[in-house]
Amino acid sequence: MGIKWVDVNDIAIELCERFPDVNPITVSFPDLYRWVMELEDFDDDPNHCGEKILEAIQMAWIEEQD
Repeated sequence: MGIKWVDVNDIAIELCERFPDVNPITVSFPDLYRWVMELEDFDDDPNHCGEKILEAIQMAWIEEQD
């Protein structure tokens, strides 16, 4: 079973591992969306994502880095 949009913490962990030198605050939402879609374990409808989900992923990624 793959990662879904609602799995913001799992997505944040994957992004931390894939982009260890990236500051999540500097990532645009279009880039963040694309990067999530490219994650190997990601398996969800691309249309089920909105700004609120991307914000939640970004915040979780920031916390994961701390």
